[in-house]
Amino acid sequence: MLSRRHFLAAALATKALAAPEDSKGEWRNRQSGVSYRRLGRTGYMISEVVMGGNTITPASYEHVLAAIDRGLNYLDTAPAYGRTASEHGYARVLKARPRDKVFLNTKVSLWDINRNQQFRTIFDSLPATEQERLRKAANEYIESSKAADPEYYVDYFKGQRQELDDAALSNVMEKEYGRKIDRQVNYKQLILKSVDESLARMGTAHLDLLMCPHGVSTPFELKNYPEIFEAFEILKKAGKVRHFGISAHTDPANNLAAAIDSGVYSAAMVAFNVVNGEGVQPVLARAKQRDFGVIAMKVARPATRPDASRRLNDAVPGDLKPQQKAYIWALRNPNLSAVISEMVSQTHVDDNLPLAAKRDSRS
Repeated sequence: MLSRRHFLAAALATKALAAPEDSKGEWRNRQSGVSYRRLGRTGYMISEVVMGGNTITPASYEHVLAAIDRGLNYLDTAPAYGRTASEHGYARVLKARPRDKVFLNTKVSLWDINRNQQFRTIFDSLPATEQERLRKAANEYIESSKAADPEYYVDYFKGQRQELDDAALSNVMEKEYGRKIDRQVNYKQLILKSVDESLARMGTAHLDLLMCPHGVSTPFELKNYPEIFEAFEILKKAGKVRHFGISAHTDPANNLAAAIDSGVYSAAMVAFNVVNGEGVQPVLARAKQRDFGVIAMKVARPATRPDASRRLNDAVPGDLKPQQKAYIWALRNPNLSAVISEMVSQTHVDDNLPLAAKRDSRS
């Protein structure tokens, strides 16, 4: 009877090639036996599996240290995770391990929330007929974008669809009502304040990557708010942030394309899995051509859905856990830099980090 180790070795042999040993770039925490890929024009050589921070807290972080000791070198977090508990947890990680062993990313969690709240306040003050007109326009916006199509949209968390609805409403209101919002305070100063607070919480002087917006819902948000880029320039000149990116659960293909076209962003973290893969893959190829780094997230989230499970079992046969099959499936794509895994415990580290192991050179 074949062992799980046998199936793991066979699956690893199907991954896309990692960066060659002599690749130019910024290497951190490099360890033999671990595969690293280049995060686009950042030049960061990151482990094929990186650490999600949603469940990290000051009381639950020691498994992160174990992962770093085994070659993981990229940490992701956000102020929204655990209402800042994640950033406080990473502060303990950074005290226990040298800062230059890892690439550190956080996000500006309040940007899109605040924008939508500002427009919602204006919306609530309008007559019912105007509200109806705006709602209709927002629904038409979503329908035309195909962002909510069943084979493309995956409901990853409670409130995700509401975020899309709110973003679309804000978008259609921008032209007529946007002037009522203090753009410098709500779109620029908010970013600067968020970064300073994140740096203080984590006890570090700089971020290797800052993602804003955090969970962008529509490309409109990336194309119509120059204040974001103005804030970025201030942060970069101050040495607080080295590169900029976005994260997108919803409409990942179009949001990734908009980020690439901006000329400002260097990397993105987007939802990519067997459910939405067909819609996202063409833009991943374009990202590679433009030297734009992409980390796949929500790779394993739908893995136990019957339709996704069937596809994964066909693509990655053998006695592996569903999430392991999902990560292997994604790591076969040469246009990805890494997959992000929300490793909650040492068990998850033991299950998922070995997927970043080097392929057998004979395969």
